[in-house]
Amino acid sequence: MIKAGIIGGSGYTAGEMIRLLLHHPETEIQFVFSTSKAGEPVTSVHQDLIGETDLHFSSEVDTSIDVLFLCIGHGNSIAFLEDHPLPKSIKIIDLSRDFRLTDHTHFNGRSFVYGLPELQKAKIKTAENIANPGCFASTIQLALLPIANNRELHHAVHIHGITGATGAGSGPSPTTHFSWRSGNVSIYKPLNHQHIGEITQSIRSLYPGFQSELNFIPVRGNFTRGIFVTAYTQTTKSLDAIKSMYDTFYAEAPFVHLSEPPLDLKKVVNTNKCLLHLEKQGDKILITSIIDNLLKGASGQAVQNMNLMFGLDEQTGLQLKSTYF
Repeated sequence: MIKAGIIGGSGYTAGEMIRLLLHHPETEIQFVFSTSKAGEPVTSVHQDLIGETDLHFSSEVDTSIDVLFLCIGHGNSIAFLEDHPLPKSIKIIDLSRDFRLTDHTHFNGRSFVYGLPELQKAKIKTAENIANPGCFASTIQLALLPIANNRELHHAVHIHGITGATGAGSGPSPTTHFSWRSGNVSIYKPLNHQHIGEITQSIRSLYPGFQSELNFIPVRGNFTRGIFVTAYTQTTKSLDAIKSMYDTFYAEAPFVHLSEPPLDLKKVVNTNKCLLHLEKQGDKILITSIIDNLLKGASGQAVQNMNLMFGLDEQTGLQLKSTYF
């Protein structure tokens, strides 16, 4: 059995991580670390797990584990690892953005591999540590990478993405309060969202000459979970030729699927899937890409990475079904 620890146990991504690992056939949770909730039952926070676990939050780190999931806020992973030196034998999967960019992938003798399985599965299989991609970054990359791989991104890409409230974390804020979010829509960080850096980095790993603009407008949605992205750019290729690019690129990607019918978000909520839809209007290709931000955009992808790192089928423990109705 793979012995796992979780840091930052009271947040949304940690709650999903606990749920996934409790039902994973090859994993045993050794501890769930939370200084603010230490000693309390995990179910006092994650009440959907009542009847499924008797784990309590811990303020101690047990180093007899095989893998550690860092489910803490951006910038906090570095601070945690500085305060808690860990044996190199422990594999780390970090869900923050601390180690995603190439100039931040080395820390205290550890090297982090960017963990988008559809982009670099072979490297993940031999990695000691993983920088899990961001949720918007995952959705947008999966929309664009097949075209980039064929070096067909010659023009500016215009991207619109709407995300559920859980994408902002479990801490209360003015823009997550129900009375503000319900029945409301707003944009934030237009054209300078932090995930643009990792998206550009991945595109250039396939297409070094890529210089076009990524014009991304992120939107706060008035729903709980999921990401719905539309992206369009100019191309001279036919729709059939573009579909062939996607079929080839994702031939070994069990969680990514092309959909002939147009997409709606419920098709992926509570799954680790990314669904894509392609259509052509004139000289423009429109790509729709949807994921569950807490699963394929966070904890589900982290478990997918763990499976690959430990030689398991990447789908192990992730055969989840959408709650469409």
